[in-house]
Amino acid sequence: MKDMTELQFKVQAKGVKKHFHSQDGRVVHAIDNVTLDVGEGEFVALLGPSGCGKSTFLFMVAGFEQPSAGTLTLDGEEIREPGPNRGIVFQEYVLFPWRTVKKNIEFGLEIKKISKAERDEKCRDLIHLVGLAGFEDAYPHTLSGGMKQRVSIARALAYDPDVLLMDEPFGALDAQTRRRMIADLVKVHEATKKTFLFVTHSVDEAIGLADRICLFSARPSIIKQEYKVSVPRPRNVTSDEFVQLEREILESLDVEVEKMMHLDRK
Repeated sequence: MKDMTELQFKVQAKGVKKHFHSQDGRVVHAIDNVTLDVGEGEFVALLGPSGCGKSTFLFMVAGFEQPSAGTLTLDGEEIREPGPNRGIVFQEYVLFPWRTVKKNIEFGLEIKKISKAERDEKCRDLIHLVGLAGFEDAYPHTLSGGMKQRVSIARALAYDPDVLLMDEPFGALDAQTRRRMIADLVKVHEATKKTFLFVTHSVDEAIGLADRICLFSARPSIIKQEYKVSVPRPRNVTSDEFVQLEREILESLDVEVEKMMHLDRK
């Protein structure tokens, strides 16, 4: 992991708050006060109980939502709308069923009117990077969940964004596939050197992937605690360092989960 003093901050949140109105007219305070600096090339996992606002925070970085207060910047410029400098991968496989793997990946490049030769070269590189070689002409309905998510990752990277935003991308996968996807995403991060913001409910997933883990509190959320992950790569889930960090984070997370359950019962 890079020393934070050597990193230029890519994404910065200062005093970010978010509230919205529920269907019954109540004001829901989702995020209370989040301040976060994300370094160039850093992999940061956002962890917290369901409904705490971590996905909402990610969507604000994406430009889909606006803060109710505070500021969010990318390279020092305030984020006001979506842009090609941020790619996003959702839990759902948002693929065009009538397009092949290659055609799904190059869709955005077609919109940008990139030449066919350049599209072919970029798609070839991405297909190899995410482990889809041999499936270029396959259609989504023939692919497993993990392979569909690989297509989504490649398509998000095709724009060559500065930041990749991932909202629980492995949440629908079985345990075996998820372990493989974690290992492969580590390789993608190492190869691209891009900045990653990754939302998850899974502690072991966060430890397996991230340079740093930000634990969100119950709603209205703040960043309760940050953990630097110093477990050597490749990370062994049975190592003493991994297990000790997992236990420490789970103890703090369980407190926030209980708080959220209490809120939901009101």
